[in-house]
Amino acid sequence: MSDIQSNNGKKNKRWMGPDRITVEADAQLSEYPISFRQVLFNRGLVTAEQAHEFLQGMGEEFDPFLMKGVDQSVDLILDAIHGGENIVVYGDYDVDGVTATALLVQAIRQLGGIAMEYIPNRFDEGYGLNSEAIETLKEQGTNLIVTVDCGIRSVKEAELTREFGIKLVISDHHHPREMVPMADSVICPRQDGDGYPYKELAGVGIAYKMARALFLRDGRDPAEADQWLDLVALGTVSDIAPLTGENRILVKRGLKLIQTKPRQGIYSLMMVAEIRRPASLSAVDIGFKLGPRLNAAGRMESAVNALRLLMTDDPGEAGKLAQTLQIQNSSRQDSTLANQKFAEEQLGSIDDLPIIIAFATEEKFHSGIVGLVAARLVERHYRPAVVGVIGEEVTRASCRSIDEFHITQALDECADLMVRHGGHSKAAGFTVKNENRDELKERLLKIASNQLTPEDLVPTVHYDAEVTLNELRADLYNLQGQLEPTGNENPKPLFMTRGVTVVSKNKIGKEKNHLRLTLTNGGLSIDAVAFRMGELAEDLPVKVDLVYSFEVNDYNNQFQLIIRDIRPAES
Repeated sequence: MSDIQSNNGKKNKRWMGPDRITVEADAQLSEYPISFRQVLFNRGLVTAEQAHEFLQGMGEEFDPFLMKGVDQSVDLILDAIHGGENIVVYGDYDVDGVTATALLVQAIRQLGGIAMEYIPNRFDEGYGLNSEAIETLKEQGTNLIVTVDCGIRSVKEAELTREFGIKLVISDHHHPREMVPMADSVICPRQDGDGYPYKELAGVGIAYKMARALFLRDGRDPAEADQWLDLVALGTVSDIAPLTGENRILVKRGLKLIQTKPRQGIYSLMMVAEIRRPASLSAVDIGFKLGPRLNAAGRMESAVNALRLLMTDDPGEAGKLAQTLQIQNSSRQDSTLANQKFAEEQLGSIDDLPIIIAFATEEKFHSGIVGLVAARLVERHYRPAVVGVIGEEVTRASCRSIDEFHITQALDECADLMVRHGGHSKAAGFTVKNENRDELKERLLKIASNQLTPEDLVPTVHYDAEVTLNELRADLYNLQGQLEPTGNENPKPLFMTRGVTVVSKNKIGKEKNHLRLTLTNGGLSIDAVAFRMGELAEDLPVKVDLVYSFEVNDYNNQFQLIIRDIRPAES
């Protein structure tokens, strides 16, 4: 395994090559090109059978009734359906929550139930169950609330539903606290005593499993739920859930559904996102094109437009909603860049900080995009980032982190200071009273300082194999396509090439912050794009080493490189 330092002008990075493929694995995988054998080996695929199963998307989908709480939840929901009770599916305002809401509402209605949706407003209500919403739903005659993608930490809110005589089913995929809410039923693969074999389902994945269980218990074909696998793909990829195991299988099937028979809302969204070949839609397209546009609704105004888009069959309505999301996404992009610049100016020398913590009023930070700003700061400076908006009484913040620092565990250590908090290892959010904000900041700085070493703050780029540009042929491209869907924990292969000649270089993009290159190596010429590396144009030498992915340009159907990192060539 090689360890190489680079400096691309943004942040020093460590390049880490793989452990070399073993002789035994090399022999087992001999039907594949040598560079692709290494790619398979890096993913733990060491026999011909393992490689074949993985590349063909084979694998087990588990019985939903293995999940703790599903049996009881299904009975509660079916009783409400058959009794003509009012059911509300209560979701989150991100893509995972919106897709999960759309899925379960449609499933309950297809079973003959009376189902309405409720997605809290990010700005007025914040994340998860809240008391005001529960009171409103009580006044509207709600008999049963089913949460999706939220609720696992809503202990007080669960008590309130019980006081009001509203039945509550919680379904969530986030990490629970020690005390699980006293709901009528709780579904969460991460809760104690859960026997479900795969713990990484997104909120929409759990909603899909619930739908299958509902159809099965009601004496119908559980495959009826497969019509919503497109929503599972959208939500799972957008939530950056691991594309391993069952998630990979479900997303692969969902992508195929979108490619062959997209629902009207998704088709309209693909058109405004300029996805020119819907039949070859990838998880990357969801992550970078569809997901951000759906998320923009909840970030800039209300997630209701995203939900309506996913549930409508009317082409005219879908077209108008997709255009609205497109406009909101453009506004979101502009605001994110402006907020990021303000945060960096406010903080000054970030390299001296173990964790970035930036708080400002609504005039400086848009509360709908603080998570995106935090993510940009992590990407640029490689350290945890907390970005929050100061309100009259409380500050609401979003957090993003690096592999070396579990942000939710850090927040757990400060739970006594916060009104609420929750999340994952690399993404979280919290609400803190303003009088406790400074102490919280000091504690987080201390926790990060104690846990993180200077070496931890050097980002690592892991590449799969060292190749020459001549090895980037159609057969390799087609084989790496079988690794799809790629994403979190199943990344698109990255290759490293030394001594590449830069023939031309141009800044591109509205902000001139991207770089387009023409490169040669070993007699082959190829175009490349380096996103957010436009500042390198003036100082880039003629000879460089690259880490990159190998893709096809949708506009001209030619191979191109997407550069992950670049450095002057070693002599």
